[in-house]
Formats: sequence, structure tokens, C-alpha cells
Amino acid sequence: MVFDAVPEFFGTSETKLLYWMSCIEIVAAAILIPTLKAIAPPYGRHGTSKWGPTVPAKLAWFVQELPSFIIPVSYFYAVENLPRVNKLLIVMLVVHYFQRTLIFPFLIRSGTPTPLAPFISGFMFCLYNGYLQTCYHGSYVKQSQGALYNIRCSVGFVMFVVGMALNIHSDYLLRNLRRPNEQGYKIPRGGLFEYVSCANFFGEIVEWCGYAILCGSLPAFAFLCFVLVNLGARSWHHHRSYLEKFEDYPKNRKALIPFIF
Repeated sequence: MVFDAVPEFFGTSETKLLYWMSCIEIVAAAILIPTLKAIAPPYGRHGTSKWGPTVPAKLAWFVQELPSFIIPVSYFYAVENLPRVNKLLIVMLVVHYFQRTLIFPFLIRSGTPTPLAPFISGFMFCLYNGYLQTCYHGSYVKQSQGALYNIRCSVGFVMFVVGMALNIHSDYLLRNLRRPNEQGYKIPRGGLFEYVSCANFFGEIVEWCGYAILCGSLPAFAFLCFVLVNLGARSWHHHRSYLEKFEDYPKNRKALIPFIF
């Protein structure tokens, strides 16, 4: 079975809503592929004033990620007697977005301000996807307690932990490329950056692959599709900018996936 508990068409109103929300997310990811290949996602190093008013980087990251943290936390404390499997899936969301909302933004040293348009779209996505992932995996994934110990769930959980560790470590390496108050970009060194330009993105993809494998659900697969499109496009543009900016950039280094892409 590829997906567990995929709702039938004549299920409850909420299961139908979550099912169609998942389909919309997959379609949106597919539609964005040519757009994001042609135009670099306009934030971070690719953000410019031509996109309109901007929001300070720390504030933008904190606010736009906040819904994906608040929704699962609220659900966890509001719903009594959650099965152990559902608790784990919700806790995985909480742990990731705790780091992305309450730790990562405040470690940024001199981030480029985020244009208002991608800031609002990021906030809306986190609100949309936060509701989708939390409600579906909190209420509609039905697995036995023993499922936590089967091979699929074990592999998924290990991938989630390893991916998150790679992401955090790679962000640490990026932050420490520059000295305090130093500006500009440098060639990333150390860790997986010896193999790919965007080791932090690779770690996050591994993390959400593990989550999708563990969940075995359509909403988790939809989220993974969106992550792959967004981070795949960003890594491609990052890699091109490194090659254009640095004549001595390692020629054997890939953009996102070691030895492949």
C-alpha cells in the first residue's frame, strides 16, 4: 500500500477537504516548475527591491513560519487521547518548525530583506500546509501502535532525524563563512558542501522524504512535492550564481544531490 487511509470520496466533509487540498498542493507544485526555473524565487540572495516593499529577514522568517508551528502545537494540546502514532507525526512537525521559527531566524547575521510578495505567499503556504498536515495526521491516519516499529516507519524516522541534523549543520557552516559584520557571499566549505552547493536544502529534502515515508499519506506526499520543486529551483539558481561569481568554484560540485544534480 502506497498511502495509508486515503479518504474515500464519500468520506466526512473534512477528509474530502484535506484530500482536495493535497491535490491542489501537488498541482500547484507542478505549475510552479517552469516559473521557478525561469525566475529565481525572489528572496534571500535573489531578492531585490524591484519586487516592492521588503520585510527584515529575521522578522520575515519568524512570521511566515509561525503558522506551521502554532497549528500543530495547538492541536497537540487541544485534542485529548491522541494515539501514539499520531502524536509522533505531530511532534515531528512541532520539532522542525520550532527550529525554523524560534531558533533559525534569530541566528541570521545579515540576511537580505524579504520582498513583501514572497513573504505573504510564504505565510499563506505555511498556514495552508500547517492545517493540512496537522489535521490529517492528527485525526485521519489510522495505524496500529506496532506500526512505529516496522521497517517503513523506522526508515522514515531515521531519515527525518538525519535530514534535520544535516540541515542545521549546513546552516551553521553557512553562517560562519563570514566574520561578524562582513558582507558578501563566499564559497561554502565543509560537510556536504564539498559535494553540493546547497547542502542545507539537501538536508531538508531528506528530512521531508523521511516524514513522507513515515506518514505514508497523500498530504505528506503533496508537501514533499512542493518542497522538491521549491528547493530544487532555489538550489539550481544558487548553483548558477556561484559558478558565475567565482571563477575558482569547484567544477565537480553538484547543485543539490551529490554526484547527480
